[in-house]
Amino acid sequence: MSSTSSTRPPPLVLVLFLLLCRELWGFEAPEDKQDVFARKACPAFLTFTNAAHLAGVTVELPCHCKPQQVQSVVWFFRKRLGSAEETRALTDHHGNTLLDTSRVPHSGDLRSRFSIRLFSLLVFRAGLDDSGIYICGSARKDFFYAYDLDIQEARRLSFAPRLAPETTNRKLNEGNGLGSAQPLYRVFTSFRPWSVCDRCGVPGEQVRAGLCYVHSQFLHVRYRRANVTVASCGSGAVPRAFGGLKQSRVGAKLEVKSCQVTCPAPPPPSSKLLALMAFLRYTSASLPVEVPVFFLNHPADSVLTLGCPGARPHMAVAWDRASEPIYRCERSTGSNTCAAPGTSRVQIDTGHHLVFNRAKSQDSGVYHCWLQGRRAAQIRLLVYVHFGRGQSVTSHPDFPEAVKTVLTTYAAMTAVFGLLVFGRAGVRCLRDAEETHVA
Repeated sequence: MSSTSSTRPPPLVLVLFLLLCRELWGFEAPEDKQDVFARKACPAFLTFTNAAHLAGVTVELPCHCKPQQVQSVVWFFRKRLGSAEETRALTDHHGNTLLDTSRVPHSGDLRSRFSIRLFSLLVFRAGLDDSGIYICGSARKDFFYAYDLDIQEARRLSFAPRLAPETTNRKLNEGNGLGSAQPLYRVFTSFRPWSVCDRCGVPGEQVRAGLCYVHSQFLHVRYRRANVTVASCGSGAVPRAFGGLKQSRVGAKLEVKSCQVTCPAPPPPSSKLLALMAFLRYTSASLPVEVPVFFLNHPADSVLTLGCPGARPHMAVAWDRASEPIYRCERSTGSNTCAAPGTSRVQIDTGHHLVFNRAKSQDSGVYHCWLQGRRAAQIRLLVYVHFGRGQSVTSHPDFPEAVKTVLTTYAAMTAVFGLLVFGRAGVRCLRDAEETHVA
């Protein structure tokens, strides 16, 4: 008889095994996560959430609430609530307007600098004209959530000593009411914490931004929430009666201080990579640096803005040209004030972009950007001259040098050609003389 039937387990053993191993039959599929918008209801009375940012940064305005049946949102913009300007729709009725961030103009209309991602509105390189009311709604003009956006410009950079006090708020101005000792409002600057050192291994900079705010009990009720008595200075919540607030020209501030930290030790390579390098007879110095490289061509005599990939408004960003650092301000021994923004042709703006005010062909080269103290990207820039109407080849600044190079090369080639011709003729003459002498 065959013994194969005796090796099979009996059916009763299989049933007991399945009953004991609960993991085989007790698996439950995970429940679907609840929709984020289903947990937060939209306000019955539309109020405006105040948001203040520095000019030049990328502003993100999330749509915090919407009905579940609404699959796409439309963002609306209005300069001021009480203005006669018509409300503009920034998106199409499908809410899928996207923008390539690499093609954002330096100074253009708001419609050319926004993008919609996951119901959130992104405004790239926000400017002073972008301040106003932003409303998240639908194509039927149902409004769900609104923002009161205040973009403030830092008109100067201040160099702070290393032992400067770590003050967060600074009182600037007070406005007193008529016949009352208690002020109607109080203006102060709210500073954010210092950023990390933007470079490692070499001298770097730390930056902190201060935004202008006003404290008052008389803010507009539609811009206020419960027990909120603070708004940014450019907010629509500030009453027009506070005329002294606008006359004081209070704005944002940007402070810079020097720093220097050591670079952290890089993580050791994997054993497989070391074995492969040993087999190929390579050393550890041959390891490639994991920094992405970007190539950019840009016409000359136009504004060029370089952004560090992956940078956020609150991150520390630094720029180098080859191995030469580009600082926000040049520190001197007798001055603590940096140059005002916009006075230099090549500078880092408040949004951490490297701005070339009319790029030139001499600006071509290799640029490195640092992100949170580490090198993040390499940009190979080529600035070319675009010849159009009213321009000629002779107007290029490198034209004399190019002509000199061409003429020098032509003269050298002519001299070499002449030497070869005369040398060949001399050799032929000597050969003919020897033949005549032999004959």
